[in-house]
Amino acid sequence: MDLINWTSIVESLLFAAGDEGLSLKQLAEVLDVDELKASEVLEDLKKEYVQNNNRGVMIVQLAGTYQLATKKENANYLKKLVDSPHTSTLSQAALETLAIVAYKQPITRAEIEEIRGVKTERPLHTLMAKVLIKEVGRAEGAGRAYLYGTTKEFLDYFGLKSLKELPQLPEKVEDEYIQEEADLFFEKFQETINS
Repeated sequence: MDLINWTSIVESLLFAAGDEGLSLKQLAEVLDVDELKASEVLEDLKKEYVQNNNRGVMIVQLAGTYQLATKKENANYLKKLVDSPHTSTLSQAALETLAIVAYKQPITRAEIEEIRGVKTERPLHTLMAKVLIKEVGRAEGAGRAYLYGTTKEFLDYFGLKSLKELPQLPEKVEDEYIQEEADLFFEKFQETINS
């Protein structure tokens, strides 16, 4: 008897991958199985979603990758959530991402993720939806990744005339001091957003 709940694992992997999705080859590598087994597990999970019509997500295949997507029937509710005034506060991840963009712009998502050490897709989406950042161009080289920068609304929101008014970052400091300063910065940042 197969004690591993493969569909559960694949569901978790697809959730974690976000809209970057995972190819069949990636799934097989992570699961440590061949592509045929990975494909079978993926099909089983797809069937579960189709059979249980009460689920709010489905699996889609786009550009050779598989990803979780919300059902189209729920689009109006998702739009309400995004437009809701109750979603005006920013998460810690969004605040960190915004600080990185403000100080390092123009910057790609990959560069932001390298600094943060975690995926940054959702915080970027949130910040763009709140018009605090925007796409300001494309990076040179393979893939031509989007470059992000702050907006006029960002300056207005924080009462800045220009980016030159951002507090200077210390040149070389202890890790503990950096964490304390970051905590203070995000605390003040959150207070400004909530007021």
